[in-house]
Amino acid sequence: MNKCCSRVLVAMFLLGGLGIGMAQDEPATAPPPKVLQVIREFVKPGKGGAAHEKAESAFVQAFARAKWPTHYFAASALTGKPRVLFFVAYDSFDAWEKDSLAQQKNATLSAALDRATANDGELLSGSDTSVMTYNEEQSLRAPVDIAHMRYFEISLYRVRPGHRGEWNELVKLVKAAYTTMPDVHWAMYEAMFGQEDPTYVVIIPRKSAAEIDHDMMQDKQFVSAMGADGMKKLTELESSAVEFTQTNMFQFSPAMSYPRDEWVKADPEFWKTKTPKPAAKAEEKPAAKP
Repeated sequence: MNKCCSRVLVAMFLLGGLGIGMAQDEPATAPPPKVLQVIREFVKPGKGGAAHEKAESAFVQAFARAKWPTHYFAASALTGKPRVLFFVAYDSFDAWEKDSLAQQKNATLSAALDRATANDGELLSGSDTSVMTYNEEQSLRAPVDIAHMRYFEISLYRVRPGHRGEWNELVKLVKAAYTTMPDVHWAMYEAMFGQEDPTYVVIIPRKSAAEIDHDMMQDKQFVSAMGADGMKKLTELESSAVEFTQTNMFQFSPAMSYPRDEWVKADPEFWKTKTPKPAAKAEEKPAAKP
């Protein structure tokens, strides 16, 4: 962290933002969802790409036939282990529970989801689910037009037990520096279930990889806004508070998504894909996927 705090820490806050769909009637630039479910599917070697998209199309079609009100979208890993993330947004934990119970009571949908899960499972080496809550205080200008984004840069920060206060102070320093840069946005999430505690996640939507080049050019501006004393303090806080960090890139996958109607209308060429015909056994997902 000699050059400008840590490279990853600076990148985590550059040009981020998260406007994942809230209620169906809200605009694409609505505030980030209060509760975010993230389902990870780890794909077996050679079983990704078209094969996985074909299996996932059964879930999409099942929800579409049921006219299910809860939507989700997928993003495939460009770095790290082969995996796909599925993002499901809720207004509250109560809404999450009601969605899950409603799926269970819908016999036709449940049967389709069970078939799809069995078929999809043949392609996977594992899966897990995390549920996170939006931290508005640690976010900056969070609403963005997700419908026109193409990538997520996701940074995970595991904070040392007992050092949450130092983490909060660290984020406060960074946020204050970036407040002077009007084109910077991000949304901060805190893991509630499925991750070691405390874990924070920053999701940075990007329209293109060219934005990464732009981010790297803003280092000097950030350092100038922080000042020498601020950078020294930031280095100390990061060293004390952060136990582990990892950043990966993910590309949106419309073929495996069940997007909101507003997104499809906003960018039909991207979101309105021709989904592959599912395999003979297939179909399902918001409690599972969503």
